[in-house]
Amino acid sequence: MSIDSNPNTYFVDREDASIQLINVLPVELLSKNETVVIAVSEGGVYFADKISRSCHAQMDLLLTEAILAPNNPEIAIAMISETEEVVMHKALIDAFEINEDYIYSEAHRKYEEEVLSYVYKYRKGKDLVSLLGKYVVLADECIETGLTMMVALKSVIERGAKNIYIATPILDKAVYENLLAVCDGVFCPHNIRDYISIEYYYQNFEKLNFDEISIIVNAQEKRNKKEKTLKLNEENNKI
Repeated sequence: MSIDSNPNTYFVDREDASIQLINVLPVELLSKNETVVIAVSEGGVYFADKISRSCHAQMDLLLTEAILAPNNPEIAIAMISETEEVVMHKALIDAFEINEDYIYSEAHRKYEEEVLSYVYKYRKGKDLVSLLGKYVVLADECIETGLTMMVALKSVIERGAKNIYIATPILDKAVYENLLAVCDGVFCPHNIRDYISIEYYYQNFEKLNFDEISIIVNAQEKRNKKEKTLKLNEENNKI
């Protein structure tokens, strides 16, 4: 099947999706300012890496975990991030008649049992790079409900980000309009109605495994250290 024969296939693979995404980004603006690109999921790491390299920015991974409905483990009703921010899907919580005390209790458990383990798994317990006064790009491989992106937005606002942009290859049009109202810009080559699932829009799509993600994160950590050292040397030379 070629990409031209299926009108619902927007991307050949991740590389093609990243090229399309970077083409709609304000790369010059991001390059001129101190920018950090944050992957908001494991799947977003690939795109955050590509974006950060295109605009010579630092990159990091924000760890989050979903809180699931007690009567339907397939549905996420809230999200918690490693900064302990919580965002709820109010309509679902009301529809399932779920008490908010349950949400906060589950959020605390998820944070202690899962989120912290991810922080050690991917960053060996180190904190996120500094976001204070910086331009921040939140990157993901797709955006379905917007829960993950909303908790990421809340987290980077609390960390003092100056300007916040969202970047993803594809997302639902209604979610696009909601996010546009709460950040400085949403960059996406394809915002569509009635989003189905990410695999549906790729000719070739495979999830990244832990080793692949770790290679990207570790390489970016080395780049971050190198760029920080170069910046310090430039500042010392000016004195």
